[in-house]
Amino acid sequence: MSLNDETITELHELGSRYPEARSALLPMLHLIQSVEGYVTNEGIELCAEILGLSAAEVSGVATFYTMYKRRPMGEHHVGVCTNTLCAVMGGDLIFERLKGHLDVGNDETTEDGKVTLEHIECNAACDFAPVMTVNWEFFDNQTPESAVELVDALRAGETVKATRGATITSWREAERVLAGHEDGLVDEGPAAAGPSLVGLKIANERGWAAPTIKGSKSKKAKVADDKEGAVKQADTSRAESETIAEDKK
Repeated sequence: MSLNDETITELHELGSRYPEARSALLPMLHLIQSVEGYVTNEGIELCAEILGLSAAEVSGVATFYTMYKRRPMGEHHVGVCTNTLCAVMGGDLIFERLKGHLDVGNDETTEDGKVTLEHIECNAACDFAPVMTVNWEFFDNQTPESAVELVDALRAGETVKATRGATITSWREAERVLAGHEDGLVDEGPAAAGPSLVGLKIANERGWAAPTIKGSKSKKAKVADDKEGAVKQADTSRAESETIAEDKK
């Protein structure tokens, strides 16, 4: 599949957003995936051309980060966390059940093209272990049975809502969001729930609050000071002059 003119225009637009053009590479690769289903050689070469990089540099990024895929993906990406806590809580059992149920191995796609299954590393959601993701949206407290029901619903085209997040669309649509394009679902579903909020609940019940620093300034004044401090910290001219002086000794 060749990239169309609209996608090429969007890639150039992404490249123009950043003071350092190469900073646009990550969203550009997500955009490539949203159109072609994976990072193609054509996509790598085009990104390299737009950003003034070598194809090897772009390829190095595309193969380093696991969210970028080098072969076609299914309509949905289903990830099962098999890192320590999720594995102990049942993640390994879930992954084995899904492999058998879908008749695929790790990083393989079902014959109908609906689901690509992958075991993934920690998703920083250990309080909801074992955790799965669908197109990077969370599904918490899973069991082998609930996991099978989930993938069956996806394959049947049913409406599926994440535990903490939006209604599931498709992997390509999710990739377009990661490239910086809104899908209108940003406020759908809770962002936090259950165990993640226990500490806040206890603090509210007991009247706990962060200590106030004696003589602290107003929030507005503090923000102004923080900005001024950041500017001073970013001014490296003194350090550079001292380095030059040291070299001349």
